[in-house]
Amino acid sequence: MTTSDTETDTPQEPRDFIRERVRSDLTTGTMSQVVTRFPPEPNGYLHLGHAKSICLNFGVAKEFEGRCNLRFDDTNPAKEEQEFINAISEDVNWLGFKWDDEPKYASDYFDTLFGWAEQLIEAGKAYVDDLTADEIREYRGSLTEPGRESPYRVRSVEENLDIFRRMKAGEFPDGAKVLRAKIDMASGNINLRDPVIYRIVHKSHPRTGDTWCIYPTYDFAHGQSDAIEGITHSLCTLEFEDHRPLYEWLIENLPTPASPKQYEFARLNLGYTVLSKRKLTQLVQENHVNGWDDPRMPTISGLRRRGIPAVTIRDFISRLGVTKSESIVDPSLLDHCVREHLNKAAQRRMGVLRPLKVVIENYPEDQVEELDAVNSPEDEAAGSRKVSFSREIYIERDDFMEDAPKKFFRLAPGREVRLRYAYYVTCTDVIKDDAGEVVELRCTYDPETKGGDSPDGRKVKGTLHWVSAKTAVNAEIRLYSHLFTDENTAKLEDFLAAINPDSLEVLSDCKLEASLGEWPVGSTVQFERMGYFTTDLDSQDGALVFNRSMALRDTWAKIQAKG
Repeated sequence: MTTSDTETDTPQEPRDFIRERVRSDLTTGTMSQVVTRFPPEPNGYLHLGHAKSICLNFGVAKEFEGRCNLRFDDTNPAKEEQEFINAISEDVNWLGFKWDDEPKYASDYFDTLFGWAEQLIEAGKAYVDDLTADEIREYRGSLTEPGRESPYRVRSVEENLDIFRRMKAGEFPDGAKVLRAKIDMASGNINLRDPVIYRIVHKSHPRTGDTWCIYPTYDFAHGQSDAIEGITHSLCTLEFEDHRPLYEWLIENLPTPASPKQYEFARLNLGYTVLSKRKLTQLVQENHVNGWDDPRMPTISGLRRRGIPAVTIRDFISRLGVTKSESIVDPSLLDHCVREHLNKAAQRRMGVLRPLKVVIENYPEDQVEELDAVNSPEDEAAGSRKVSFSREIYIERDDFMEDAPKKFFRLAPGREVRLRYAYYVTCTDVIKDDAGEVVELRCTYDPETKGGDSPDGRKVKGTLHWVSAKTAVNAEIRLYSHLFTDENTAKLEDFLAAINPDSLEVLSDCKLEASLGEWPVGSTVQFERMGYFTTDLDSQDGALVFNRSMALRDTWAKIQAKG
């Protein structure tokens, strides 16, 4: 089993432009306590990109003895579900972070936000618009052309208030009207061209039920929720940089109890994957993957199911740092963090994925020996275990070659190899079926080599792992690779065309040593010479399922180099 991953994984104090800003604000007395927030929309599962934001927001709060809120920006009931709220809470907890008090929700502030919207109307800074969504886009203009004012922009305050309240009362259908902030249709920043701040959505909300049929937009609810909660540093990814003037305009024009400041950092872009909730939703809904927690997904739940420890994700994010420069991160960095941790934390066992039967003809038929095997060469305190050895064993099919080249140091006719923790064996015969397929090997063993050493000093170059046929437990093994074949999948117009058809290989009738028969679900083990594997949720009594968390070496890089 793996050791606990709750220990600190960032031995050196991180430094970046956001932390320097926070440090300066505290030094100058701009604020007395740092308050951050992680504000996911509950319309999907969290992914690695969110992990970067989680580590930053919670990390900054902890480092500067402040607090961090978990707030669900639940302003769109058409896409939000309680399932997502539950999954997000679980993922943040699993990553090792605790939020201040109870989780918060933008829906907690719906009454306040509605009142503030009315105040904008009364101040002549918001109006009800009857244009359709397509017409609003057309009137908004482009990056090179200014927008045009809506014909409904001149409505009186009284008329706007009346219609807005009738919208709240449910008098109009979806899309019939919206409330827009009245700012500047000629602004060079399109986000300031009278943005929509309320729209009609006749759909039950996960928390407020049917109380509301109009909902604030993300841009309107987000900054105001920050202000209500006393957030000091609103940390967002760079795509929100152009939204900052609107964030500030709303704070300046509303009676908010605080004036949070927004700061942007580069989002995580990972090679051979997509970190877009919209695209991940498409993968799930169109059954390209087996749900949000499919181990091929870059979701936190998918990584957890694959057996990626939380500490390695935090380590990975720490190594990336916080900058304003966009780049594509090679996923091999995450793989390195995982291998580095699991090499020390995971115990060793033997498992044969593609079994080939071996009969040791000079070994007593009814004899079973209990041999000592080391649980972890990296941790003496992990001790040892007993493994059964018998006349019939299984080895990896790839560890035998009938016509072996000189530099093939594993088993071949007439060649001698070492069996891990056991004996030297020599292949004496090869049994084939009618199709000429090798189905069994016959060998002899040297009883003087117990433990893997020869008393006469002769050396062998190959050491094989194996499993006793008498005590082996059967298992299904799922081997995962990158879901996409293009490093820059996120930029492809048709990202589905880059799906890797070989991203999942399922091996049945694998043979594992007996101690793995009761391996706890979610626990990771190293199959010697084969990689790191984690018991899957699909495991049942007598029907084990293991996911490969990580190969021992980066075979993907070699495949890509050849391609």
